[in-house]
Formats: sequence, C-alpha cells, structure tokens
Amino acid sequence: MSTTEQRVAVVTGAARGIGAATAVRLAAEGRAVAVVDLDEAACKDTVEKIASAGGRALAVGADVSDEAQVEAAVARVADELGAPTILVNNAGVIRDNLLFKMSVSDWDTVMNVHLRGSFLMTRACQKYMVDAGFGRIVNLSSSSALGNRGQVNYSAAKAGLQGFTKTLAKELGKFGITANAVAPGFIATEMTKATAERVGMNFEDFKAAAAGQIPVQRVGEPEDVANAIAFFTGDAAGFVSGQVLYVAGGPLD
Repeated sequence: MSTTEQRVAVVTGAARGIGAATAVRLAAEGRAVAVVDLDEAACKDTVEKIASAGGRALAVGADVSDEAQVEAAVARVADELGAPTILVNNAGVIRDNLLFKMSVSDWDTVMNVHLRGSFLMTRACQKYMVDAGFGRIVNLSSSSALGNRGQVNYSAAKAGLQGFTKTLAKELGKFGITANAVAPGFIATEMTKATAERVGMNFEDFKAAAAGQIPVQRVGEPEDVANAIAFFTGDAAGFVSGQVLYVAGGPLD
C-alpha cells in the first residue's frame, strides 16, 4: 500500500481484461478507483474485487466517445470519490478486416472509442490535475501501432495515441502532469480471443503459436500490463513523460 495521500484514478474499459487488472492494481497501490465501462453493471465484478480487498471503487457507466456522457461521468467521479488525478485511457474495441472489406462504420467505431474517447476523457480530467498540480495520464497503445494485417483502423488509432501522448506531455508538463503510453504485445484477453476466432484458430493454439515468436516464450497476461501502468501512475515516475513502453516479452522489429 502506498504511503502517499490517496489519489483518485479513473480507468476506462475496466470491466474486464487489462482494464480490470489495472483497476485492481491501482487500488492495491492505495488509489480510489473509478471503474468505467460502457455498461455500469458489467463493472460490478471489478468493483467487488477491489472492495473485498479493502479498497474504494465506484462503477461508472459511460460511452467514452460521447461528450455529454464523459462530462457527466467525470463530474460524478469528482463528486463521489474525489478529484481525479490519474487517468488510464484503456477503453478499446476491434473491428478487424482487410482494407477492401472494411466498412466506414468499422473505421469510425474504432477511431471514436480509441482516439475521440481518449481525447474527451483527458480533456475532462485534466482540469482537476491542473488544480492539484499533479497528474498522471497513461494511454493504451499497442504493438499493432507498428502495423498489423487486417487492423488498418486499430493500427492507425493506436499509432495516433502515441502522438497524442507525446503532445500531452509537452502541453501539460508544466502543471506537474505526465503522459505516457503503454503498448502491449500479445496479451491473453477477450480481444485476442476474438482475433483468434476471426482467423479461424482455436484460442489455445493461437496463444501457443504466438508464444513461440516471443523471446520470453509466453504470451502476456493483463497483470503484466497493469504493472507497467502502475509504474507510470506513481509519484516516483514524475520525471518520465512522453514515453511509449512496449510490454511485449521482447524487442519488436
């Protein structure tokens, strides 16, 4: 448990996977955590896990791509938990397809959740960080930002988040706010399971094939990413900003 004053963290897409693991990890660091997802009821398990360990958590339902919902969600967090000074933009979706098969809706949905959502959440939270003279923003990028067949929308969005992160670091640094990105490689989640289904592979076979290409010879777990995020959100990371950390079990070409 952290010995510093309790800070309030907002984690989007926190009902499951990397987001849930991050919410639990930050709560273990002594943070009060707003567990944000599209369906508030879906956040119940994450909130209960935090509460059972003695932490404070709040389930919040919001579509991060909707401006009014974001403003209302962040205002609720500030009112019920306290001013949010840690933000993890993790909410994400996939709509994978080859370019010639990809619909405009597939493109727009991915861009709206990843990019528009991160923009809206950051804009809503940054005023509380400025007032506090402290802030930690972590954006979830991906190894797909380097390019990945069948993911032109997702790759573009995740690459965009890296530029977004670096610009935030430059704009907000003077207010005591850092911005960094974590870019996972293969992590065993519902999202990667959906990718396996898209390519017609059994998920266990899909993971085994991926592990064979990773230097540490295993795929990642949500907790691996949560640990990296926890570092970036800590007081000790105040001189680290504008960075992209690949959590991928080895270097990427």
